[in-house]
Amino acid sequence: MEKFMTPLLLLLCLPLALAGHDYGQALSKSILFFEAQRSGYLPHNQRVTWRANSGLNDGKASGVDLVGGYYDAGDNVKFGLPMAFTVTMMSWSIIEYGKQMAASGELGHAMNAIKWGTDYFIKAHPQPNVLYGEVGDGNTDHNCWQRPEDMTTDRRAYKIDPSNPGSDLAGETAAAMAAASIVFRHSDPAYSSELLRHAYQLFDFADKYRGKYDGSITVAQKYYRSISGYNDELLWAAAWLYQASGNQHYLDYLGKNGDSMGGTGWGMTEFGWDVKYPGVQTLVAKFLMQGKAGHYAPVFERYQQKAEYFMCSCLGKGSRNVQKTPGGLIFRQRWNNMQFVTSASFLATVYSDYLASAGRDLKCSAGNVAPAELLGFAKSQVDYILGDNPRATSYMVGYGNNYPQRVHHRASSIVSIKVNPSFVSCRGGYATWFSSKGSDPNLLVGAVVGGPDAYDNFGDRRDNYEQTEPATYNNAPILGILARLNAGHGGYNQLLPGIISLSPSLLNPFTFHISILVCKYSPQLY
Repeated sequence: MEKFMTPLLLLLCLPLALAGHDYGQALSKSILFFEAQRSGYLPHNQRVTWRANSGLNDGKASGVDLVGGYYDAGDNVKFGLPMAFTVTMMSWSIIEYGKQMAASGELGHAMNAIKWGTDYFIKAHPQPNVLYGEVGDGNTDHNCWQRPEDMTTDRRAYKIDPSNPGSDLAGETAAAMAAASIVFRHSDPAYSSELLRHAYQLFDFADKYRGKYDGSITVAQKYYRSISGYNDELLWAAAWLYQASGNQHYLDYLGKNGDSMGGTGWGMTEFGWDVKYPGVQTLVAKFLMQGKAGHYAPVFERYQQKAEYFMCSCLGKGSRNVQKTPGGLIFRQRWNNMQFVTSASFLATVYSDYLASAGRDLKCSAGNVAPAELLGFAKSQVDYILGDNPRATSYMVGYGNNYPQRVHHRASSIVSIKVNPSFVSCRGGYATWFSSKGSDPNLLVGAVVGGPDAYDNFGDRRDNYEQTEPATYNNAPILGILARLNAGHGGYNQLLPGIISLSPSLLNPFTFHISILVCKYSPQLY
């Protein structure tokens, strides 16, 4: 019987990790970061013990329970759009590399991180055409430097509805719910069905009542303005709903609207919480390579051409290439550049495996490129983050010997309420803690910060928010890459139907069954 497999046999099933960095340790830390970002009542198995309950009245003034979810970055606001993108990318990481996460014992933690987000989205979607998209106000929040546990800032809740639409917000949340439904399909079928039901409703809401969410939730404009509009989120949601349900309606949506909504037209060099086109194009290319396109094949081929445009630009072998620092890091902007690095690297990782599974090369204007080169690019970016750079600095807090000590993050920069329960006032926090030149009293383990400038320079100062602030959407894409790199080389077939056959016991990361599954499906994997 499999459950009595000896440890020796178990070890034989596991591939050797790639040499160099300890990707398994980095994976563990990168997932742990999400526990530091939790809002609401913390669970009994909370591992980041310097945090405590916070935001316990969120939504109360609006007559809705909005306790829970994630703070997006170093502040105490819950922004729906980046939170939903975070959950989508964590889910995609598990969908592609869940078995590899299981091999390192981190699958349960990763699933818990997703569920913390989706539990909140269920609360935030109390009616089919109502979605709460923000709790707290960035303006008042940014005037204060307080622990989440001490918040005195405005916790007003903001929603979209038919009179105040937000197709990008509803679309991304639909994508998150659909992707997460795949993750929980076998371990918790009832929960998976509930998530899919919300995804269906949110997609219909997004598609029927069209508009940009920041025109309805105007307080978000200064922080998470929807520059790309909502067409990319509608296509993104349709792609995830098709992947989750197999319903032809959503494949038809992608086929019929690909040209008119920019899916086949936009050649991008950026992927993130605002711009979803490269993600859509990568998923649709997967459907094409799986033989699911049917009579939409010509349209899907145009999506794929744009997906490959993105990949080639990352490699520096396209007609318009991304900028890179002298040390080789993708560079797009000064403020939190690392978000684009992790997102692009994730797409390169999965597309490398799609191509290898299909037995074909990447077609760039500079010539054909082997799939391994795409994976090598992703590895180079992750290695840079972990310390292989001109400064020999790890941009993941707590990984390596040299990492940021003064992170732009309220909770980590102020003494834990468990150590000193004295109230920290709004302005008092700035005077005492923000201005401190000392290291953070609480180590924000696993946080991927904004990163260096265009010349690989970095200033480890708390007021240097462009470089030292972390964000959930920096970390979410890196989970899948780290799991993939930690698992080593092997015969991945990412075009096979996804079999995440996870027992409920996997939600406890210490159970023995986690590693068993690696062996059980090893003929497909290695």
